[in-house]
Amino acid sequence: MNEPVITQAMIDAYDEYTHLTLDRRRFMETLTALAGSAAAAAAIAPMLAANSAKAEMIADTDQRIKGEDITYPGADGDMKGYLVRPADASGKLPAVIVIHENRGLNPHIRDVARRMALEGFVALAPDFLSPDGGTPSDEDKAREMISALDAGATNENAVATVTFLKGHEGSTGNVGAIGFCWGGGLVNRLAVSSPDLKAGVAYYGAQPKAEDVPKIKAAMLMHYAGLDERINAGIEDYRKALTASGKDFTIYVYDGVNHAFNNDTSAARYDKAAADLAWSRTVEFLKAKLA
Repeated sequence: MNEPVITQAMIDAYDEYTHLTLDRRRFMETLTALAGSAAAAAAIAPMLAANSAKAEMIADTDQRIKGEDITYPGADGDMKGYLVRPADASGKLPAVIVIHENRGLNPHIRDVARRMALEGFVALAPDFLSPDGGTPSDEDKAREMISALDAGATNENAVATVTFLKGHEGSTGNVGAIGFCWGGGLVNRLAVSSPDLKAGVAYYGAQPKAEDVPKIKAAMLMHYAGLDERINAGIEDYRKALTASGKDFTIYVYDGVNHAFNNDTSAARYDKAAADLAWSRTVEFLKAKLA
């Protein structure tokens, strides 16, 4: 059987389903119309979605790292998260918060935290659905829960996470954050809210309000997908506000790739060349800014 052809219109429909207005039924109806049949749509849908079976590049049993599920103080109650660090660390290390997409703390983000630990950081991937009992296994349910979160309370929990890592026994006190999609937007807002954040990396994340940009103290690195019209609409206003405020920032736009290009569990949207380049830039940036 030939590999199904995935078009940009299908990817756009999936983005609308996961971020905007389509529900599952309407998404499948749209995908069926684009694919030409219900059978073709059924074959294509899993290729558009993330596959948790492909989430592990670094096994959680890898002897090079030490990982554990922890509970730590949030702004108003406990937060849960996955803390991981190099197994051979002999001293304190800079710390990085790894903020999940709108699917919550899933196996892919836990794997990204392990990748970050192997680069020489104490990495903490918080579960921002902790106040509601944690991330469910059902992705659609997780997205519903994420969309219902109180933005202010979530931001306060992010600030509390910076505070926790700044004082962690294994941390140098220099804290950065990296986030993807929903998490990229939260990194931008966290930079506005936390003067203790030293560096922020936002992958295809929604931009903060221009009037809030002067509050940013952190050095910022932004990665955007060239085909991501929804998020990219805010780039220029953000760039102007950062420039006008004299902030330390770099913006990269990767031509010809889609939103979520870094997520290697999504066959249709992952772009290895862009993901590898963005990751190398991210690691270099964090090592420089958190030294």
